[in-house]
Amino acid sequence: MRTTSRRTTELGLIVLAAIITVGLYTLASLGRTASIPTNIVPFLIGVLGLMVVCHLAVRRFAPTADAVLLPIAGLLNGIGYVFIARLDESLAGLQMTWTFLAVAAFVGTLVLLRRVRDLERYRFTFMLLGVALLMLPLAPGIGQNINGSRIWVALGPLNFQPGEFAKLALAIFFASYLVEKREVLGVAARRIGPLALPELRHFGPVLLAWGISLLVMLAEKDLGSSLLFFTLFIVVLWVATDRASYLFIGGALFSAGAFAAWLIFAHVQQRVDIWLDAFGKASGDGYQIVQATFALAWGGIAGTGLGLGNPTSIPAAKTDFIFAVIGEELGLFGTVAVLAAFLLIVGVGLRIALRAGSPFETLLAVGLTTIIGFQAFIIMGGVTRLVPLTGITLPFVSYGGSSLISNYILLALLLRISAGDLQPAHEPAPEGAEDATTFGTLSPVEDAP
Repeated sequence: MRTTSRRTTELGLIVLAAIITVGLYTLASLGRTASIPTNIVPFLIGVLGLMVVCHLAVRRFAPTADAVLLPIAGLLNGIGYVFIARLDESLAGLQMTWTFLAVAAFVGTLVLLRRVRDLERYRFTFMLLGVALLMLPLAPGIGQNINGSRIWVALGPLNFQPGEFAKLALAIFFASYLVEKREVLGVAARRIGPLALPELRHFGPVLLAWGISLLVMLAEKDLGSSLLFFTLFIVVLWVATDRASYLFIGGALFSAGAFAAWLIFAHVQQRVDIWLDAFGKASGDGYQIVQATFALAWGGIAGTGLGLGNPTSIPAAKTDFIFAVIGEELGLFGTVAVLAAFLLIVGVGLRIALRAGSPFETLLAVGLTTIIGFQAFIIMGGVTRLVPLTGITLPFVSYGGSSLISNYILLALLLRISAGDLQPAHEPAPEGAEDATTFGTLSPVEDAP
């Protein structure tokens, strides 16, 4: 009965998200041309149809999964599409194509992956895959340098960002590795002031993560992904061991590396200088962030209205700065709504982690939630000048196929984990599964058979 209730709630929320999306699409058209778009009915059918396909896949293959995540992701995806179509109609068709592929990846993940714990067996395969994807843009011939960052790969007519998929592979590896090593890493062998530390030889994984994050930052000039990968590892390590000292040590290591990079590399100095004094460089490197600041200011509380703003004055409006476009035309109300949606995703993701059936699933859910929450914070914080701007996408909202597909796979993984929340009363829990009710006290569990 509870399973039916979850899926009914999910379907109702999906219909509501589709209605909101179509309403925004109509308002955007009215703002631009003072007419209702002729394709409004096919658009409604398309938007609702894609989300219903996802819903039916969840109903069939993960019937006890969480009922909130999919509608929120669909709403964010719909809002992003509306603004991409408003900015560049030629890209709207491409974004819809990417959405079709992302939905296919979502359904495929649910169909092929029946137990998340099966991924634990292939920890080192995922490690090698993640590192290979992360380093792929550095390969000569296929790596592409776009807008100062070498994060793209071109294979014939196809351009994609392998780092978007590397984060998923590394999240699986980190969760699997730390389930095995959490007891060793959690034992305090010495104290340095208030910090309780394990044996120094066990700091190898921390130093490895530090080195990879610095390599990404320095070689690929990708500050955002560098910070994201390192934060992912440190958060999962902290949750696995319940040692706050890892947070301080990780923060100190990254700060030291970032400071050294700022001293040595001009592009890092440029990003920091723009962050500190964007208006002083308004005619040069700070032009983007200044235009975004003006857009947010013009939006005010309620916004200029859909289709009535001037977002084309913001460079990279459909990717890095789509949050500023939302702020201009929907105002503070719109940006707070987007922020609240991401906060809900983070909250639901952490609840899934608390209820997960095994330590591996708990750590993986924490890692996946960290990815989507921290990535959203980095780009929204960069647009509002809370942190230095980094060139990453706003999940589900920004234009881009790599980001959209990887985030729908991430969503499917979270839903698959949440599907284990409820065990029917007449069926025993899966072999090897134990209750994991707190992050820091994960109980030992044997490797999944």
